[in-house]
Amino acid sequence: MFEVRRVGVGGSFVQYLDSPFVLFGQVVWGPEHIHVSPLNDYRNGQLVIQDGYQPKISTCYEALDFGLKASGDGPCLGWRDSSDEPFQWLTYSQVKEMAFQLGSALIKKGCPPGNGTNIGVYSQNRPEWIIMDHACMSYSMVAVALYDTLGIEACKHIINLTEMRAIFIDKAPKLDILLDILGEGSAVKLVVIFEGPVPEDKQEALEARGIELVLYRDMLEIGTNNRQEPVVPKKDDVVSICFTSGTTGIPKGARMTHDNFLNDSKGLQVYVGNDYWMSKDDIHLSYLPLAHQYERLVMYILLQRGARIGFFQGDIKKLLDDVQALRPTVFPSVPRLLNRIYDRVMTSVNSAGWIKRTLFNLAFSKKKAEVEKGIVRNDSIWDKIVFRKVQGLLGGRVRWIITGSAPLSTDVITFLRVVFGCLVSEGYGQTECTACATLTALADMSTGHVGAPIPSCMIKLVDVPEMDYFAADDKGEVCFKGPIVFKGYLKMPERTSEAIDEDGWLHSGDIGQWNLNGTLKIIDRKKHIFKLSQGEYVAPEKLESIYTQLPLVAQAFVFGDSLQSFLVGIIVPDEEELKHYAARNNLRGSFKELCELKEVTAAILNQIASHGKEAGLKGFELVKAIHLHAELFSTENDLLTPTFKNKRMTLAEKFKEEIANLYSTP
Repeated sequence: MFEVRRVGVGGSFVQYLDSPFVLFGQVVWGPEHIHVSPLNDYRNGQLVIQDGYQPKISTCYEALDFGLKASGDGPCLGWRDSSDEPFQWLTYSQVKEMAFQLGSALIKKGCPPGNGTNIGVYSQNRPEWIIMDHACMSYSMVAVALYDTLGIEACKHIINLTEMRAIFIDKAPKLDILLDILGEGSAVKLVVIFEGPVPEDKQEALEARGIELVLYRDMLEIGTNNRQEPVVPKKDDVVSICFTSGTTGIPKGARMTHDNFLNDSKGLQVYVGNDYWMSKDDIHLSYLPLAHQYERLVMYILLQRGARIGFFQGDIKKLLDDVQALRPTVFPSVPRLLNRIYDRVMTSVNSAGWIKRTLFNLAFSKKKAEVEKGIVRNDSIWDKIVFRKVQGLLGGRVRWIITGSAPLSTDVITFLRVVFGCLVSEGYGQTECTACATLTALADMSTGHVGAPIPSCMIKLVDVPEMDYFAADDKGEVCFKGPIVFKGYLKMPERTSEAIDEDGWLHSGDIGQWNLNGTLKIIDRKKHIFKLSQGEYVAPEKLESIYTQLPLVAQAFVFGDSLQSFLVGIIVPDEEELKHYAARNNLRGSFKELCELKEVTAAILNQIASHGKEAGLKGFELVKAIHLHAELFSTENDLLTPTFKNKRMTLAEKFKEEIANLYSTP
């Protein structure tokens, strides 16, 4: 049972697991209204953590040593080859030894130690990914991740820009992609494949280009026979280059240091408190892409704490099977998956008989009342007779769910706290500030915000006059400063200067609003703003976020022509919801046929108008015409970025005919 009780003056503090825990942010007096954590002093523009907790770890390289000691050389990395098999584990000492072997082999194969050597990895999450990462940092090299949804041209650009010496891949099919990318003059001279067999023709094709192909297990043997002493990195050394693929333009490589990751980790630990922080008793399932900062940060935190990390099989359809087999205690996730779990459970409840449905609703209301009082637990009578089966979806012992990358609705957050009986935290940040800059406090049961600044960063809002946002009104563009801010974009000084101003503030492009209690709410997006013919500024991402709150709307793309006075939209309906709607309204046809019915289009347009007005949208922010599309936007059809944001230029080009028709139809 987790119990939270408010104490202190004005509710500014809570007592959580018998430890004082500060809930809100505080303002540093001055014209900029900089916000910091109450766990900070602000001295001469520097952050100083008040509680005195200073981990001795200074680089990510040391994480395995700390984890080995904390766990007593316990299980570290786990995997299974099929759903019928149990997880197999490597211990911390085994992982550390393999990292030395692999790093030594890289040096033997011509990759010099030092921070100027970039090594690529193009693979799904698996234990070898982490071993490769630690092999690089053991010799001060830099890991550079590639991933499928970047596309061939972007991957080619990254390989050439970084001048990477070697690339690790998971399986043979990736060789076809590499053969399309690696031309003459490439700096890549070595490809290491985690899992064989290796097609002979592919090996010959690579060798013809002067590139050696070696199996991972053979690299370990080479390293064993050619052991090199570690070249220990410094805290200011780059540990990884994380490429972000935006909605437009070529990918930018954010240079992240050991110090960035460790300060984010330290700030989060101080913010959460040692009593509830990660420990050797925690278990995590790694399925979110390691190529992104979110999962990478989680990994470094767990490794230094001695936790166990299992990897999913690589098939998202088997993810819940893997979760139920591993039974994690902490569950970092994203709204897409959590929404899917919510929808699955609620669909089952709504289709159940009257008795089961009534019992569920009664149990939910009773536990919700406890949550509203600050009590989150999983051992009530309602858990035993109603919620235990649902809790089994995530293995039955999750104590903490952390979500980020996009907003999670109030209904879903409340559902998770009630039904799973665990704490839920929502974080906010971006690649360039390592991953997490704010986090909702464990004891804060309110929703609709992303929490207060963690102790390793400062946040301020700056005016965006063209959108009528002013910092004096506690609204403006969110800016970060502190040791979690990245070192700049690789070989892109102009883009770096656009992101970080002369005073060291990183500009996020997000529009935030300070709440009275010092928490931050993200209300808009500065980027992708366009102007309609009558001069109104429109932020389409805000509108799309509101439109997709409707059950009938799965995805939305809002478009505005600067020569027109109104907006139009491309809407992908939710297939299941549309089928339910059709049944209730005696409409027949396939999903595609339903999308072509005028009455369905009119109904969804009316719902958007009604919901938009309730959400406080202005008249010009409501689409006046829509086209229904029967295929989801995805990374596979190149309509979404790897972080699942609309690729606006690509969408506009794909639907240019439909958009033209929407504007031409009276």
